[in-house]
Amino acid sequence: MAKAMVLIVMGPMGSGKTTVGSLLAGRLGWRFIEGDDFHPPANVEKMRKGIPLTGRERVPWLDALAQQIAACRKRGESAVLACSALKADYRQRLGADQQTVVTVYLKGSHRQLRERIEARAHPYMNAGLLESQLDTLEPPTDGIVVDIAGSPESIVEKVVEALQAMDAFC
Repeated sequence: MAKAMVLIVMGPMGSGKTTVGSLLAGRLGWRFIEGDDFHPPANVEKMRKGIPLTGRERVPWLDALAQQIAACRKRGESAVLACSALKADYRQRLGADQQTVVTVYLKGSHRQLRERIEARAHPYMNAGLLESQLDTLEPPTDGIVVDIAGSPESIVEKVVEALQAMDAFC
């Protein structure tokens, strides 16, 4: 039997966290958790207006996500969490250890991200937030890194191959 783990599919807006994360969860037969669903209403309103969140404003959201991860681990349930997790200390707060809580960084160029943002509708993420997210981003030096070029399905396959190479599951 495979060990339980949580994958944090991370990156700035437009990287495909929700699309790839939900497809990956389906491919693996794991629970999918949409991190955006856990933002407090005040944070949602700020982002809708194009105002970047401060680190302090992110804390309740990160703590709510950390509770979701802890609950999954306690139940022995594997899950995929879509969450920007832009800074190293945010990932640490979520419990990323690259063994049972593994980051999957969806890496893309400014141009790729901008094109994707312009081609989609999001309920509250103002396109103007991309610059602040890229300024905040501390790319991970561990975990799984996948370029966002290619289809969401091909990205999922690259993640699955990386997990197999890590011997992350049977």
